[in-house]
Amino acid sequence: MTTQLDAAPRNVEAAAALADALVDAWGSWGPNMTPDARCVAFISDRSGVPQLYIQDVVLDGNRPEARHIRLSDDPVVKVRWAADSRWLTCEVATDGGVRTAVWVVRPDGTDARRIAGDTETHAELGPWTRSGHRFVVTFPGTAEGMPTRSYLADPATGRLDPLAEGALIHVLDISLEERFIVIRDGERGQQFVVVVDRLTDEDLSVLPHGATGSTDVALIRPAPEDHSGPVYVYLASDVGLPRRQLIGVPFGPNGWRGEPRTLAARDDAELEFVDADDAGRLLLLVWNVAGRSELELMDTATGGRTPITGLPGLVAADPVLSRDGSSVVLGVQGPTRPRELWHLDTTTHAWARVTSAPPLPRQRLVVPTLETFAGRDGLPLTGWLYRAPTRLKDPGPVALYLHGGPEAQERPTFHPEHQVLAAAGITVFAPNIRGSSGFGREFVHADDLHGRYAAFADVLAAADHLVTAEIADPARIAVTGRSYGGYLTLASLAFSPGVFAAGVDICGMSDLVTFYRDSEPWIAAAAVSKYGHPERDRALLEDISPLASANLIDVPLLVVHGEHDTNVPIGEAHQIVAALRELDRPVEYLELPGEGHDYRRADSRKRLARTTLRFLTVALNGVTDRVVAAELTD
Repeated sequence: MTTQLDAAPRNVEAAAALADALVDAWGSWGPNMTPDARCVAFISDRSGVPQLYIQDVVLDGNRPEARHIRLSDDPVVKVRWAADSRWLTCEVATDGGVRTAVWVVRPDGTDARRIAGDTETHAELGPWTRSGHRFVVTFPGTAEGMPTRSYLADPATGRLDPLAEGALIHVLDISLEERFIVIRDGERGQQFVVVVDRLTDEDLSVLPHGATGSTDVALIRPAPEDHSGPVYVYLASDVGLPRRQLIGVPFGPNGWRGEPRTLAARDDAELEFVDADDAGRLLLLVWNVAGRSELELMDTATGGRTPITGLPGLVAADPVLSRDGSSVVLGVQGPTRPRELWHLDTTTHAWARVTSAPPLPRQRLVVPTLETFAGRDGLPLTGWLYRAPTRLKDPGPVALYLHGGPEAQERPTFHPEHQVLAAAGITVFAPNIRGSSGFGREFVHADDLHGRYAAFADVLAAADHLVTAEIADPARIAVTGRSYGGYLTLASLAFSPGVFAAGVDICGMSDLVTFYRDSEPWIAAAAVSKYGHPERDRALLEDISPLASANLIDVPLLVVHGEHDTNVPIGEAHQIVAALRELDRPVEYLELPGEGHDYRRADSRKRLARTTLRFLTVALNGVTDRVVAAELTD
């Protein structure tokens, strides 16, 4: 008779092959169009590393080949097309790490060169001017007190002209004549937005000062006919609001500003993206509805909103509305499909795939279900359950997966790592505990500072739910996660011993004091509102740092970190591994060369998936590492 434990090595062998196939199922994302909407630039990892590609937009089914525009061997992380179509700008991860450089290149691949940034200097790519002649480059501030500075860059000469400076500023948009700019500043979740009149050097507040909230998108367009003033600012913001919604504010010369007005809001969703045509007559709205995406087109003259049906996937990202308002190109994905680019005709509402689709394994992938449960204080929580096909009835091993951020959100996207574990018989549960985005401003701030203890309790509540629902064997639950989720993994093992059978910490902080000391200055400065100030709140930081309680971690732990990670510095991994080895505790360490905080290379992601698969199979299924290794080789 074959038992479930006997089957584990065979499951892991098949799952390892699936891991390779799913990582090789490349994606396409981050699109940007020419003004005539006939050509799209985007990022794809079809070569194994994210690179820049250009492709004609052909909607008759005869999909053309994408053209690779080579800049360097480093991953490309952002691309933007000039309004005059003559240049492309790209943000490139130097050596694969956290610091990025800004490049320019002609659409035919000529004149490629680096404008700003290198291994020592971090430079961020901002928007193009509406004329297409210059673009924004921002250099974040340093620990020595130098402020963040933004410049207008000339792509032909590389000349940088000062534009703005501040503590943690980001230039979100520039008006057509380059007189007005929209700037966001402030720490995480405590941001404010101003419009700067460059002619008079006046700063005009867009939203109320002192209110908490975030604003990631702001656009300057001509004002609708029923508003005075030459320009109108559209924002996706939750500053002082229960949920992120569409806000409109008219602006004019001589320091004039109209009153902010809510243009679109939903009680069941948050506004995630907004884009507009050049005339400001048509808006594209993308709503986040408990993790799934819904689209609307909005007529700014009437305020009418038209829902768009037939989205070919559960989650949409990076939408781009053409300058004439006739077309939308956006990324679409789901749990069984990697990221693809699709085209929407804004008149007929017809969908057409833009990029070719990669081959996928024949094995049926798991479509997760949305679970609801309560925190230990009664707060409603949700999570996505990837039930292992071999564990549909009886409790079994489960990997609790915690996303980063904490302001990120677990969504039904393409997760090769979740699918691989489910194929090996390990169910995955990915909750959105307090602090996650997508559920309103109060929820995202519920873990700030001393609220961190309640977030720890949410992880335990997720484990409670798995046992109560008879999904998990209480003796075989692992806690795993990346970045902030890796930190929560260490905190759960150190502060709640006896609950979890194993842990996988991927690029997580082990000591918040050393994180502040060693992280990039602009990252540390922005984190104060979430975790606490490194001096004023030092007692709190010490109390919630897992490293000091490493002696309580007595279950197998896998620690993973990228060689060039300076967001969560690699020392965070080294010190927890050293502490556990000194205590003779079961700890493994995997360092990924050529990677930063995000693992972008296919070979790194395959190695991570296979290592995690082997580790959790051994830790949760009761088989020896030797038996699994016989079936699974690197």
